[in-house]
Amino acid sequence: MQHKTQLTLSFLLSQVLLLACAEDLECVPGFQQKVFYIEKPFEFREDQLVLNLKFDDCKGNNELNFEVSNPDFTVELDGNLVALKNVSEAGRALFVHARSEHAEDMAEIFILEANEKRGTLKEILKLEGNLGIPRQKRAILATPILIPESQRPPFPRLVGKVIRSEGTEGAKFRLSGKGVDQDPKGIFRINDMNGDVSVTRTLDREEIANYELEVEVVDMNGKTIDGPVRLDISVIDQNDNRPVFKEGPYIGHVMEGSATGTTVMRVAAFDADDASTDNALLRYNILKQTPTKPSPNMFYIDPEKGDIVTVVSPALLDRETMESPKYELVIEAKDMGGKDVGLTGTATATILIDDKNDHAPEFTKKEFQATVKEGVTGVIVNLTVGDRDDPATGAWRAVYSIINGNPGQSFEIHTNPQTNEGMLSVVKPLDYEISAFHTLLIKVENEDPLIPDIAYGPSSTATVQITVEDVNEGPVFHPNPMAVTKQENIPVGSVVLTVNATDPDTLQHQTIRYSVYKDPAGWLEINPANGTVGTTAVLDRESPFVHNNVYTALFLAIDSGNPPATGTGTLHITLEDVNDNVPSLYPTLAKVCDDAKDLRVVVLGASDKDLHPNTDPFKFELSKQSGPEKLWRINRLNNTHAQVILLQNLKKANYNIPISVTDSGKPPLTNTTELRLQVCTCKKSKMDCSASDALHISLTLILLSLLGLFCL
Repeated sequence: MQHKTQLTLSFLLSQVLLLACAEDLECVPGFQQKVFYIEKPFEFREDQLVLNLKFDDCKGNNELNFEVSNPDFTVELDGNLVALKNVSEAGRALFVHARSEHAEDMAEIFILEANEKRGTLKEILKLEGNLGIPRQKRAILATPILIPESQRPPFPRLVGKVIRSEGTEGAKFRLSGKGVDQDPKGIFRINDMNGDVSVTRTLDREEIANYELEVEVVDMNGKTIDGPVRLDISVIDQNDNRPVFKEGPYIGHVMEGSATGTTVMRVAAFDADDASTDNALLRYNILKQTPTKPSPNMFYIDPEKGDIVTVVSPALLDRETMESPKYELVIEAKDMGGKDVGLTGTATATILIDDKNDHAPEFTKKEFQATVKEGVTGVIVNLTVGDRDDPATGAWRAVYSIINGNPGQSFEIHTNPQTNEGMLSVVKPLDYEISAFHTLLIKVENEDPLIPDIAYGPSSTATVQITVEDVNEGPVFHPNPMAVTKQENIPVGSVVLTVNATDPDTLQHQTIRYSVYKDPAGWLEINPANGTVGTTAVLDRESPFVHNNVYTALFLAIDSGNPPATGTGTLHITLEDVNDNVPSLYPTLAKVCDDAKDLRVVVLGASDKDLHPNTDPFKFELSKQSGPEKLWRINRLNNTHAQVILLQNLKKANYNIPISVTDSGKPPLTNTTELRLQVCTCKKSKMDCSASDALHISLTLILLSLLGLFCL
C-alpha cells in the first residue's frame, strides 16, 4: 500500500510539472521530472522498485545510461530506480545522472520522514487551494551536471546544456565562477549561442569535487537580460587512487605464549577516492610472512578493520624455540571492497615476539673457588650463570645475593651488565689471623619475576670457597691519631708522650722499631726502641708550622719481617699560649699641616701574636717629652686603639714621638715605638712635606759634623 501511494504521488507530481512546463517548452531534453520526494521506508529491499524516472533527449535516447550517487542503487534502462541490496540507511537524498548521445541531466530524489513528506507534498501541490502549482516561467533552465574525473582527451568535451525558454534576438549565454573566469580559470566554457557547456581538460575530484557556476543571458551590449542562475557541476569519482599506508613503520609486539586470537596491532591505509563509494572501500590481506616457521600462517588480519591477531596455539608462540623472534608481514590493502578490479597498496608490518620470564637462571657449576690476600679489597671471582631468556630484558638480567656466610658484611656481589656474571668482591679487608677460610652461599634471580608456572630451583644457588693468604702486615699505632696538649716554650728535651704500636701478625713474634717520618719544624725526636717522643727545640705556637694551635707530626713503626712492614702514626700537639710576644704599634708615620685646625693627628692601633688574655686591653703611654712645654698627648679610645693629639701648631719639621704599648699578660710585656710626625705646609689642598724632610736631614748632618769635631 505504501509503495502504491508513493507511485501515485510521484505520478501526480510529474503530471502537474509536465503540464506547467508544456506551455513554455514543447520538448525539453532531460528528465521530465527533476525533483522527487519519497517517504523513507523501514528498509529498501533488494530489487524493489523505488520509483520510475522519465528521461527524454528529444532525439530517441540513443546510448542512454544512468549513474546513481549511492552505489547501493541503480537505474535500469526503462528508468526504474531499484536497490541492489537491502539498504536500511540511504541518506537524505539520491542523485541520478542520465546521459545520452544528445543530452544529459540530473534528477534529485529526497528521502523524507513520514511527517516531512505530508507537509512537503501539501506545499508542493497546494492541495488546500487547487491541484495546480503557481505558473512561474523559467527563462533559463540550468540542470546540475555530473562529470566523471580522469577523462581522457579529446577536449573540449560536451558535458551539459543550458536552455532558455524565451528567445531574444542577439541574446547570448554567459558563464562565470570558479573554473571559468576565476582560478582555476578556463576549465569550463559555454557556447554563447546554444548553451552547450563543455569541459576543456581532465578533472580531478580529489582536488576539486564541486564547482558552483552562474549562467545568465545578456544582450548585445553585455547587459543582463535573464539570470543569473546557479549551475552546479559535480565531479564523479573514479577509482584512480591506490590505497596508501601513511602511518608506518608498523611495529607490533606480542608476548610469547599468548592465547590464540591475541590482537597484536592495527594497520590502516588511506584512499583519496570518494569515501562513500567502493573506490575507497578497502579490504586487507596478508600476502607474505617471513620466516614461515613454525607455521606459515602465524597471524591473521581482519579484512575490514586491519587488526592483526595471532592464530597459532600458545605452545607454538615460544620465543626460545623460534628460528627468529621477529616476523615480517607484507600487508596488502585493496579498494573496490577487495574485488579483483581494485587497486592495491602494500606495507610491511614487523611483529616482535617479546620474552617473558619462563626460564630461571642457573649457575654453571655448584661450587666456585677464590683466593685472596689478607688486607686486600676488590673482585676475587666471577660467578657464571646461564639463562635462555632474551638478553635484552629483565627476564635475562641476573640479580645476585649472598644468603649465608657474610655476617661481617665483608663481601658484596654485583652483576656485570655486559656478561651477566656475578662479580664477588671483598669490601672489608680480611684478617688471616682471625679466619683463614670463608664459605659463602650465593643465590641468583632475575630482575623480572618468573611466570607463575616456573620457580627457582637448586641450580639457582652456588657455594663459594674463599681461602685467605697470610701477608706481613704493618704495625698499628694505638690510638691513631694520637693527641697531646703542651705549653709552648717548654724546655728542650722535654718528653711529649710515648707512642704504642703493635704487630697484627701475632703468630710471627716480630720486634718493632720507631722513627720520625714527618716533623715540619724539626722540633721532635723518638726513641727507636720504646717510642718516647721528646723535644729538640722550643715549641712555638706562633710558628707558621702551627695551624689553629695544633702542630702535626708523623711517626713510623717498622717490624722485623722480611721484607719489613711499616705502619704510620699521626701525632697532634695542641700548644697552649704563653706571653712571649711584645705588642706592636701601627702606623709609625703621620703627617699634619702646620696650620691645621684639627690637631688630632693620628689613631694608633696595637696587635699581639699571643692569645687572649696575653693581648688586649693595651696600655698606651707617651715617653717623657723634652723641653719646657708639652707638645702632644695620647688618649685611649678602646682596648686596642689610642689617638695622638697636638697641643699646639708646630713649625714645619720632622718630630719623633716615643710611644710605649703594654699588653695584659702576666707578667705584661712592653714595647716602645717611635711615631714619626711630619709637619708640612698645606696650600690649596696640597701638602708639601719636602722642606721639613730637608730641614730634618740638614740638622742631622750638622749634629754629626759637630760630634766629629769634638772627637778630634
